[in-house]
Amino acid sequence: MHSAEQNYQRMTQSSIPGLITRMAIPTIISMLVTALYNLADTFFVSQINTQSTAAVGISFSVMAILQSLGFFFGHGSGNYISRQLGALQRKEAQQMAATGFFYALLFGGLIAFLGIFYISPIVATLGATPTIQPYAESYLSIVLLAAPFFVASLTLNNQIRLQGNAVYSMVGIVSGAVINVILDPILIFGFDMGIVGAAWATAIGQFSSFVLLLFMTHRGGTLPVNIKDFNPSWTFFKEIIHGGTPSLARQGLASLATILLNVSAGAYGDAAIAGMTIVSRVGFLIQSIIIGFGQGFQPVCGFNYGAKLYGRVLQGFWFCVRLGVVYLTICAILGYIFAEDVVALFRNDAEVVAVGASALRWQFIAFPISAFTTITNMMLQTIRKSVRATILSSARQGLFYIPLIFILPHFFGLHGVEMCQAISDILTFFLAIPLVYNVIFKELVTSS
Repeated sequence: MHSAEQNYQRMTQSSIPGLITRMAIPTIISMLVTALYNLADTFFVSQINTQSTAAVGISFSVMAILQSLGFFFGHGSGNYISRQLGALQRKEAQQMAATGFFYALLFGGLIAFLGIFYISPIVATLGATPTIQPYAESYLSIVLLAAPFFVASLTLNNQIRLQGNAVYSMVGIVSGAVINVILDPILIFGFDMGIVGAAWATAIGQFSSFVLLLFMTHRGGTLPVNIKDFNPSWTFFKEIIHGGTPSLARQGLASLATILLNVSAGAYGDAAIAGMTIVSRVGFLIQSIIIGFGQGFQPVCGFNYGAKLYGRVLQGFWFCVRLGVVYLTICAILGYIFAEDVVALFRNDAEVVAVGASALRWQFIAFPISAFTTITNMMLQTIRKSVRATILSSARQGLFYIPLIFILPHFFGLHGVEMCQAISDILTFFLAIPLVYNVIFKELVTSS
């Protein structure tokens, strides 16, 4: 692994396309493995029954809240760390690494305690039908045991990645996901534990990632996490808020949107919830490549923005956008054609396939333009344009999606549920253009 000085030279002088690609490959692998693990988890659980598949979808809302905390502390501290390393301020960066980590562990523990204590009303509020609720409670009560480690591991993952050490970040995340996938069939079928086995596989995998990522902070040029560096000052927490609020808004609203989606879909039966659960996992798998490239761009963006090399920031931005549009266009065409086959891989039930295929086709319509929105949001967040980034990150699952999930089903029934995400994506794209225009053409271009 590179020393701190070598890492600075690499981040500020290497060819942008090659640098982003090298940074993105480990991240893409992490994203793909995580997405595949989600799909594998859904696949194994779906072999139990439709209610178990729907229960995982119900529980995903709580997982999204935990993810939002992990990304809040991880992106909030990590973006600050990358800018400080670019400005050669290592001491402040090391203090932020410890501060973000211990805050994540604390808040994750609080969510675990409250979640387990109020498990029944939470599951009911999330949209579980009476037939789904027992499965959802069994699954979620176990997964919540690992919540502190899950939030902290996401924080460490983003901190390490935003320091430019994406390989270490990848090893930690991928190892936990692989352990989860291996344990799924063993516990679900081998020990006949059903959905409880799936929950324990998830919890053990998340704890394994936590241990490995914590170990990685003491390797190579990565900033070590030590309790003596913890600095709970308002100055540091304010930086976490600025850098992490867009992620908190995005993930938190995603959780709320999932709850509302499950409630809306639940009116049409368990098969509708199961179908939409499969669609969300497939969509995440495809989008993970773009998210991976965007995350490969973020440390490059942060380092070079901190070093005032704005031309390199712009070059990286447009490289990721062009690549993303081409990739998602190809996926959209293929996915539109084979939508039924994709859904049937998970649950070959006529009702589930009908709902899932229709929803997938709607999502694929808006796929190509979402590359611009995703990369724009990541750049705005990394260069501390937190208000613009928060507005944009809130739009897809909040500003547009939440009103649509109430309005469209009223007029179009189940088809209204299926089309919500695509229409929200299109509206978010048009919002992204004015939000990023001034930043690109009046700040970065002028200053470069």
